[in-house]
Amino acid sequence: MPRYRLTLEYDGTPFLGWQMQAGCPSVQGRLVDAIEKLTGTRPEVRGAGRTDSGVHALGQVAHVDLPKAYPLHVVREALNYHVRPAPIAVLNVEEVPETFDARFSAIKRHYLFRILARRAPPALEKNRVWWVPQALDVERLKAAAPRFLGRHDFTTFRAAGCQAKSPIKTLDRFDVSQVGEEIHIYV
Repeated sequence: MPRYRLTLEYDGTPFLGWQMQAGCPSVQGRLVDAIEKLTGTRPEVRGAGRTDSGVHALGQVAHVDLPKAYPLHVVREALNYHVRPAPIAVLNVEEVPETFDARFSAIKRHYLFRILARRAPPALEKNRVWWVPQALDVERLKAAAPRFLGRHDFTTFRAAGCQAKSPIKTLDRFDVSQVGEEIHIYV
């Protein structure tokens, strides 16, 4: 069975996260449904990570084994058609070796946290930013950022039943910048 690497973009607002859960809308569930419409089978779709409820993705990687080979553009276009109206886009499809695993082949993950620090709540970006209704000291945040760099034990932040091999993670980037009224933290 050929294995395909999918690069996805999605608005996580209507989903209770990446992972399929009975009776709950999920990104993984919508992809499985779309693939079933293309192939007639319900394959396992594995993601590089499992985003939480309401979390968006700009380049989430997943992989899926299909029962037969399809042209890459057919997989991309069919999935984009069948996930509608869900806010999911398949940006790219590549055929990869069966040894590729979206989760375990990942070397790094990147995150962007957007904070809107102003008195007025967001009207247009309410599902895209964390609103803080008072001013934040960006220079103090920048000064504190280097403390987050390096190897750290994230045991406290692990979910019950977490399957990760180790709670030790390395942060090699923690940038803080002011972008208009927003503060961006890039990890």
